[in-house]
Amino acid sequence: MEKWYADELRKFEVVTVFDLLMEYIRDGRIKIDKSLHSQLTTYHDPCNYGRKSLKTFGHGYFEEPRQIVRACCDNFVDMYPNREGNYCCGAGGGAWAMPFQEERVFYGRIKARQIRATGAELVVTPCHNCRDQIMKSLRKEYKLDIEVKYLWELVADALILESGKETGE
Repeated sequence: MEKWYADELRKFEVVTVFDLLMEYIRDGRIKIDKSLHSQLTTYHDPCNYGRKSLKTFGHGYFEEPRQIVRACCDNFVDMYPNREGNYCCGAGGGAWAMPFQEERVFYGRIKARQIRATGAELVVTPCHNCRDQIMKSLRKEYKLDIEVKYLWELVADALILESGKETGE
């Protein structure tokens, strides 16, 4: 595995948001109410967390986010193709922050078709570029009637919150 951090960081445990959320859900540190997300939900594989992580670090985050989404939603459908074969949303490589909106929207047309083909009402992604592209560009330009959420936003919205009195604290 490639070293991507300073030696000083070896004394700290470095985890991804995927690892942290999965651990919290698995260990019961957070409790989820799946009924809060009843709509058909799909997951978009961002290039950076998937293919780029696989190439750079030897592990692409494909299964972990799907496990988290399934922990929050019973009604899940995968896009096709998915994982390593999933299409880029068009905002990759920092294109979202660049002044190339026409190009971004054009390249995102395949992603828009892919989302539409699932019939999903909610698209979840952990990448801010992907979220903004799907939510602010593709949804408008391709008339997608969908909601778009970050992965952690999905989890936060599904949390069962307990007051201190109920838990004895």
